[in-house]
Amino acid sequence: MKKSKIGVISLIFVFLFILWTILIAIIDVNAIGPNGSKVGFSVLNKFVHNFFGVNYALYIITDWLGLIPVAVCLGFAFLGAIQWIKRKRILKVDKDILLLGVFYIVVFGVYMLFEYLVINYRPVLINGYLEASYPSSTTMLTICVMPTALITLNKRIKNKIIKNTVNYIIWAFIVFMVVGRLISGVHWFTDIIGGLILSIGLVLVYSYLVKE
Repeated sequence: MKKSKIGVISLIFVFLFILWTILIAIIDVNAIGPNGSKVGFSVLNKFVHNFFGVNYALYIITDWLGLIPVAVCLGFAFLGAIQWIKRKRILKVDKDILLLGVFYIVVFGVYMLFEYLVINYRPVLINGYLEASYPSSTTMLTICVMPTALITLNKRIKNKIIKNTVNYIIWAFIVFMVVGRLISGVHWFTDIIGGLILSIGLVLVYSYLVKE
């Protein structure tokens, strides 16, 4: 895909996320959550939540597996630090690794923003407390970190068999995490969709910046 096309599509996804967030805040908002918490698209969200129910075992599994993207972030940070030390200057670190560091900071910043700018609370209490649920942080972390890791690794892995194996494993992990998070019942359906839209947009921005 041409770089210019990637740039346009990334902006479309970012715009769609903003629009989706606004719609959630104003359309069909009703108190269907715990402790009377209000949720947009309440009919749709209630239907999906009741359909899947709550699976705390899957919630715990996906929560722990959420440490894998964190480990990936630390791994690339370590790689960048080694390059910095060896090459004496931070600007001599590989461009994609530097941009990956900036990308992680942006993702963390977005996460913190929605911890304070609460759009939805979870459909269940976690340890007796209401927690911010939009966008799904686990979905966002997984989709932001793992595809950008693939972009970065694919540049460095020369063996085709190893490259394909890594790609299959990572994409299987992404699908499991997103689907698992949805059917675990700890997020509203619109939280998962919001996480997907935002993450795809951010990943495309990164892809645009690193593309030659």
